[in-house]
Amino acid sequence: MKATAEQIKSAFLGLIIGDELGVPVEFRERTYLANMPLTDMIGYGTYNQPPGTWSDDSSMMLCLAESLISGFDIDHMGRLFVKWYKEGYWTPYNHTFDIGNATAEALTKIMNGVSAAESGGNSSHHYGNGALMRILPLVFALDGYTEKQKFDMINKAASITHAHIRSTMGCYIYAKYAELLISEKNQFKAYELMQSNVYELFNELNIPKDEISVYHRILKKEIHNLDENQIESKGYVVYTLEAALWSFLNSNSYRETVLKAINLGEDTDTTAAVVGGLAGLFYGSEKIPKSWIEKTARLNDILELINKFSLVYTK
Repeated sequence: MKATAEQIKSAFLGLIIGDELGVPVEFRERTYLANMPLTDMIGYGTYNQPPGTWSDDSSMMLCLAESLISGFDIDHMGRLFVKWYKEGYWTPYNHTFDIGNATAEALTKIMNGVSAAESGGNSSHHYGNGALMRILPLVFALDGYTEKQKFDMINKAASITHAHIRSTMGCYIYAKYAELLISEKNQFKAYELMQSNVYELFNELNIPKDEISVYHRILKKEIHNLDENQIESKGYVVYTLEAALWSFLNSNSYRETVLKAINLGEDTDTTAAVVGGLAGLFYGSEKIPKSWIEKTARLNDILELINKFSLVYTK
């Protein structure tokens, strides 16, 4: 089912604003935030940036969205990512202040002439959340493709920086759940459908059992029934996806969702960006606090890009 322009806008803004909220407290431990929980948008903190500043999560998502307007081309995606890395393209203030090690390594390879199909690392150092955080635009671009085609295209886009199968699996799980939320009004029903659909596809693709088992708590259990102390929130792709789904399924509004995710601590901007995309899509942009939207850096530029993207992917 194709998303509406409003759903695309809600998802993109939801991700970006989640990112903004998490930036000032990135790397704060859960014990610190338990005593001093984030309750509203603030500024400065970890990177000394003003309120409404988004990070690499949103920058790379916006680069991906811009690239997809012209079609699916991973070399073009790679070039835009490099432009962000070296020139501050799609940053709030024309300066890149945050980048993961695996991403920097891959983009440096592209700068040195390696193709985007070969640039991403495939070791245990390369299943961080750096692809998951940016993959959301593909949810809207892949409507009409088969599930195997979707998996393959997600894999190609993710592998520009993170080529380990575990990263692709996390991106696909996230994308499938977001896709189901476009039409399914009950987030728990969408979760159950995602579990069965994903598990079936992973078996069809003959993904190694030990890799599938890594996502056992998401695919075979009810992640939302775990206690908070069983949820990790560091930069490992599995932890980020678990934390995002746990926060979303244990909340009843956009605001509650992203603040719950951030107050888990550690990789606060990425966890909140990932879940913010889901919560924005599900609750709608009207449910995102207006004061948060209004503080967003380069809001008009973002809305213009969203409109261009929507013209292509809502036809």
